[in-house]
Amino acid sequence: MAGQRSTRLRCTAHFEREARGEGFLYIAGVDEAGRGSLFGSVFAAAVILDPERPVHGLRDSKQLTPDQREELSAEIRERAMAWAVATADAAEIDRINILEASRLAMRRAIEKLNPPADYLLVDAVRVDLPLPQQALIKGDARCQSIAAASILAKVDRDSSMREWDRVYPQYGLARHKGYPTVEHLEALALYGAANEHRFSYAPVREIVSARGLGLRIPAEAAETR
Repeated sequence: MAGQRSTRLRCTAHFEREARGEGFLYIAGVDEAGRGSLFGSVFAAAVILDPERPVHGLRDSKQLTPDQREELSAEIRERAMAWAVATADAAEIDRINILEASRLAMRRAIEKLNPPADYLLVDAVRVDLPLPQQALIKGDARCQSIAAASILAKVDRDSSMREWDRVYPQYGLARHKGYPTVEHLEALALYGAANEHRFSYAPVREIVSARGLGLRIPAEAAETR
């Protein structure tokens, strides 16, 4: 309506410029993909964008179509100063909980960067590394380097789900990417859980328990979901 301000966030290089103004050279944006999925690893990416080779069209990966994500992913990999993707698998998620597993995957991605980052811009959380860093709420919608990381993490995770779909076609992983859709929950009820499902997540845990199967997770991990 006329006179109302738009509430849509703008994805800019503001935070990167601020960090460069403070003398930092290698500013990495960090984000994850797949926290809400019931299956497989959580993926994280870290990206150091090159201010001399900008990537246009960066924004939260959830606002992009699959084709747009693929195109931007290729451009990010070609133009960035450095990028890396890493994971924490379902067993790690079940052992330490999804928040800590996400932070672990982020740390692994950051540690793979070459050149190494000297400043971090992270979506919503802090990472256990002795580096100056800023946690930005809705960072993937506000910060270009975090948006770039969200795109790489999402593209690689979606590719992984397509590969797992060939191993476990009964679950429909290529379609729902492991998220708790009706199709996925019905398949879980019919076929049970695969080893790569996240047994600490309530929908998986409840179905496994109902089928009289043992859980691979300690009780304290189950209580975190």
